[in-house]
Amino acid sequence: MSAESPPAEPKLSAGAAPALISVIFINMLGFGIVVPLLPFYAKSFDAPAWQIALIFSAYSLGAFFGEPFWGRLSDRVGRKPILIWTITGNCLCYLALAFAPNVYIAFLIRLAGGLASGNGSVIQGYIADVTPPEQRARRMAWMGAAWNFGLIIGPSVGGLFAHPEAGPIGFQIPLFIASGMSLLCALSIVVFIRESRQRTQLSEQQGSRWAVIGDVVRNPIVSRLMLVSFLVGCAFTGIESTFALWAQQRFDWGPREIGVCFAVVGVGAGITQMFVTGPLSERFGPGRMLAVGMGVTLICAALQPLSPHPWLTIGLMTLTAIGSSVAFPNIGAMISAAIDPDRQGQTLGLNNAAGALARVVGPLCAGLAFAEITIHAPFVMGALIQIAALWIVVNANRAVARERPRA
Repeated sequence: MSAESPPAEPKLSAGAAPALISVIFINMLGFGIVVPLLPFYAKSFDAPAWQIALIFSAYSLGAFFGEPFWGRLSDRVGRKPILIWTITGNCLCYLALAFAPNVYIAFLIRLAGGLASGNGSVIQGYIADVTPPEQRARRMAWMGAAWNFGLIIGPSVGGLFAHPEAGPIGFQIPLFIASGMSLLCALSIVVFIRESRQRTQLSEQQGSRWAVIGDVVRNPIVSRLMLVSFLVGCAFTGIESTFALWAQQRFDWGPREIGVCFAVVGVGAGITQMFVTGPLSERFGPGRMLAVGMGVTLICAALQPLSPHPWLTIGLMTLTAIGSSVAFPNIGAMISAAIDPDRQGQTLGLNNAAGALARVVGPLCAGLAFAEITIHAPFVMGALIQIAALWIVVNANRAVARERPRA
C-alpha cells in the first residue's frame, strides 16, 4: 500500500452506486440511440459508405485517447470533477450533433464525444478506491450490466423518435434526449458523489505517463491482462460486427430477427453481470472465473458456424455474451489489485484504451475475413484468438500465484 494513501478508507455511499452506474448507462444509452441512426443520418448528408464508416469509428477512436487521459487526470485532481467535466462534454456533443451542418463536422463531434465518454477508467478508479479487492469484480460487473442495458434500450428509443424522411433535422429529437439524459447524469454526480481521493499534485512517485506505461509493460500480471483485453475485444467485436451479415446469408434474417437476437443476448449478458459474475468471482476467485468465462466464449464461437437452426444460433450467441460477462469484469478487478492505488485511474484507462482499440481493429479484420475468405471466418478467427488469450490468462494466473506470497 502506498504511503500517501488516505488513512481512512472511503466508503461507497448509498446514492453513489446508482449515480456511478447511471453514468455508464447514460453513456451507452446515448451511444445506442445514435449508432443505429448513424447510417441514415450520414446518408441524409449524401455521405458515401466510407464516410459513414468513418463516423462510426470516430467514437471508439476518441475513447481510445480519452480513457488513459481522463484516468490519469483523475488520479491527480480527483474522480468527481473529471466525471462532471466529461459527462457535460458528452451532453454538449450530442446537442452539437443535432445541428451539424455536414458530415465532416459530424465526424469531429463524434470524435469529441468519444473522447468525453472515455470516462470508464474514472468510474473503475472510483470503485477501486472505495471497494475491498474481493468485491471489485461484483461492482465492475454492475458497470457491464449498465453497459448492456443501455445498448438494449438505446436503439429502441432512437428508432421510436427518429424521422429519417425529414433529413438531418429528423434526427434531432433522439439527440436531444441523449443530451438531456447526460445533463441529468452530470447533476446526479454533483448531488450524490463524494470525492474518493485527496487532491494531489503530480509527483515523482506518480511518474510520467511513459514511466507508467513502462511499469505496465514490465508487470507480468497487468501486461498480460491488457493484452487479453485487446485480443478478446478484437474477437468479440469482430463477431458482433459481422453477425448480421452472416445471419442474413445463413438464415435469411432481416433487421427484426437480428434485433430480437441482440435483445436476447443483451438481457442475458446484463442479468449475468448483475447477479452471477460477482458471487462466482468472490467464491472461486477472479483469475479462475476469467479463464472459465473465456472458455465458454471460445467453445460457443467455434460451434457457431455449425449451427443448423436460428434458435440454436441465438442460444450460442447468448452463451458467448454470458461467457464474456463472466470474464471481463475480472480483468479490471485483477488489474486494480495488482497496481499502485495512486495509478488506478491511468492504468485502468490504458486497459480501457486497449479495449477501444480492439473495437476499431476487430471489426476491420473480421469484415475483411468475411468478405475475402468465408462468411464463417470471423467465428473461426475469434476462436483462434481466444485460444491464444486463454493461454495468456493461464500464465497471468500463475504470475498472480507467484506474487501472492510476497503480499
